[in-house]
Amino acid sequence: MSSLSHKIDFAIIFSVNHANPNGDPLNGNRPRTDYDGFGEVTDVCLKRKIRDRLQTEGKAIFVQSDEKKTDGMTSLQNRAYADAPIGLGKEAFNTKKTTKDEAAKRACEQWFDVRAFGQVFAFGKEADAAGVSIAIRGPVTIQSAFSKEPVSITSTQITKSVSGEGDGSKKGSDTMGMKHRVDHAIYVTYGAITPQLADKTGFSDDDAELIKVVLPKLFEGDASSARPEGSMAVKKVIWWRHNSKSGQYSSANVHGSLIVNPDGNYQLGQLDGLEPEEIDGF
Repeated sequence: MSSLSHKIDFAIIFSVNHANPNGDPLNGNRPRTDYDGFGEVTDVCLKRKIRDRLQTEGKAIFVQSDEKKTDGMTSLQNRAYADAPIGLGKEAFNTKKTTKDEAAKRACEQWFDVRAFGQVFAFGKEADAAGVSIAIRGPVTIQSAFSKEPVSITSTQITKSVSGEGDGSKKGSDTMGMKHRVDHAIYVTYGAITPQLADKTGFSDDDAELIKVVLPKLFEGDASSARPEGSMAVKKVIWWRHNSKSGQYSSANVHGSLIVNPDGNYQLGQLDGLEPEEIDGF
């Protein structure tokens, strides 16, 4: 399969209503904000959701979340060392028998997220006394999402009472806790897919089309107590497909042509020869 033939830029506009889009474990799991009070959803969090949606589409994913694990592997090392069809087998990462380029190529062929986002395989000591790591740079990059205006965060004290021991006849002591939510906000994130890196990982035009398919339904199947079903929704995906591998414009110019208002409405500036595709959220 040939690699990506055109540079791609994209943007995602999504809404948050009474939900915690990305809690900060170092701050009592409050929704992440910057120093000016604007809400933030990290790039790591967004890539996790893309991986989950790709996994739902039946693609092999290397970095699987614990709650969505499908192969029973207890660690990334176990998954990599497992025999096909789950992994590549331990010998694939023995750099005395397999070159790093060969191992990287096989990993990209095996796992969609590796050829899309890249991966560092840094557990080589058991297979190679030198412990050489294998680093793969992926063509798909995505920025952290930020709200279009400072967010209002509501914190609610909660209690729970359970019988943790005994025969269940005695009521357990109440446990106090806190839940936090963003009342309402519009967030925007930007990303790009670079053909020069796609050449190295084998990321193809078909792979890019699948990314385009899953982005509008980024939050489907992602419900939790912190993010009730329907509380987060993609409003629009803007997809720019350049006419060459190098692209007609820099990503900075392309992303800067999109102006998003705090109410979710947006304006697209004109870029000669580059027509954006506007995709409704799922």
